[in-house]
Amino acid sequence: MTINRRLFLGTTASVTAATSFGVHTSSAADNKSTVNFALVGLGSLSTNQIAPALQTTKHAKLVGIVTGTPAKEKIWADKYGIERQNIYNYDNFDKISENEAIDVVYIVLPNGMHKEFTVRGAKAGKHVLCEKPMANTSDECREMIAACKENDRKLAIGYRCQFEPHHQHCIDLARSEKFGSLKAIEAGFGFKIGNPNQWRLDGKLAGGGAMMDVGVYALQACRYISGEEPVSISAQETKTDPVKFAEVDESITWTMKMPSGVICYCSTSYAFNGINRYNAYADNGWFGLEPAYSYKGIKGKTSKGPIEHENIDQFAAEMDAFAKCILEDRESTVPGEEGLRDMVCVDAIYESIRTGRHVELPQA
Repeated sequence: MTINRRLFLGTTASVTAATSFGVHTSSAADNKSTVNFALVGLGSLSTNQIAPALQTTKHAKLVGIVTGTPAKEKIWADKYGIERQNIYNYDNFDKISENEAIDVVYIVLPNGMHKEFTVRGAKAGKHVLCEKPMANTSDECREMIAACKENDRKLAIGYRCQFEPHHQHCIDLARSEKFGSLKAIEAGFGFKIGNPNQWRLDGKLAGGGAMMDVGVYALQACRYISGEEPVSISAQETKTDPVKFAEVDESITWTMKMPSGVICYCSTSYAFNGINRYNAYADNGWFGLEPAYSYKGIKGKTSKGPIEHENIDQFAAEMDAFAKCILEDRESTVPGEEGLRDMVCVDAIYESIRTGRHVELPQA
């Protein structure tokens, strides 16, 4: 996503207490059909994926935007029919509390800004859908969860793959033990990163490098395919360009051991293209996806044949699912706690790299 880094770094608006700006909570539950979304951050992901997806959703509707780039306001207003009163910037964002037309804020900002705007959104009385990774650290995730609970707002994380039918098929194969008990999972995602001045290479804004950006997909896959939480993690980092990757990781490989004994072998990189898969190996066969994490074109196969499903708009499915949770007053299947569990693992991966030791994880 293309970001004006100066504007992001200059955003220092404080979080104001909910009681000070007269919160109006969402009225979506009274509508019974549609939930109104405002996109917070209008970079390439919002522009090329999320906003177009909102033109196809059944229960989610784009009605508002929040941007740090004034020139984008008219462009988006004209293209999507956004009314003037539903347009905000990062400084006046808290005034969204006065706007009953907006039910959900979808946080599509650099990782380092997720916590601030999730907390501000919840205090403004809005439900929050936040892009992955949830935050820079697990402690920030806990603050986000607490803020949403304190303000009785729902929180979901943008794990689009969990709504994609090929991924759901693989989860079913694992749960049903179609090929017997799982023994190992191999997962990886990476790409060759370009522009050296982008926010993804800024340690403060990104919180990390390839691991935070795309490695989390491989981590997620291991967790939802196995249905388990790791008991130990061991990781190693490799840098071929220490100047470009001075503040963030370039390539990481890691292993995770699950309580059942399943071993996960994972990798992520900003150094080269071609890693976009996972494979699960069981007693009597195997199954997997490649490409696994792309926005479209997912393909899968098993030791007995192909996995065939229609490709869907994953963002539309994700947003409709959250909208239905709000309309039906139930929790999301990808709540803040799911994002927290990923970040506990990511924290352990970075700790293992720093210490050169494997890290034991506490079990619930």
